[in-house]
Amino acid sequence: MAAMGMAALGDATIPEPPDGTTSRPEINPRRAETSKTRMSGQSSIDTAVKRLAMALDALDAAVERRRAGDRNEDTLAAQVQTMGLDRARLAATLDGETARTRKLETTNREIAERLDAAIAGIQSVIEGSE
Repeated sequence: MAAMGMAALGDATIPEPPDGTTSRPEINPRRAETSKTRMSGQSSIDTAVKRLAMALDALDAAVERRRAGDRNEDTLAAQVQTMGLDRARLAATLDGETARTRKLETTNREIAERLDAAIAGIQSVIEGSE
């Protein structure tokens, strides 16, 4: 490397001293700190990007859970509406059957009274002929 006039230090190339010695040049502490800061800054950016990606994934999962919940809620609302319509239909049917039952009870009483009158008439005819 001395023939090229440059010495390699990591990724950076540093010119060799003009006297041809191979002594190491002094490293500027500020430059070293800046390099460390860049690396730690890059790692903190990487960390922040990873945290952001995880937060976005969590947000996506929460949105999907909410959508599923909304779908379930919509399904339940539709079922409640259907049950309400069924209830109304069943209530109307029950009212009709209740009215029919009352009419049958009234008719049954009338028939029972007629049968009682017929039985009484037949008994009086039988008793009158004896």
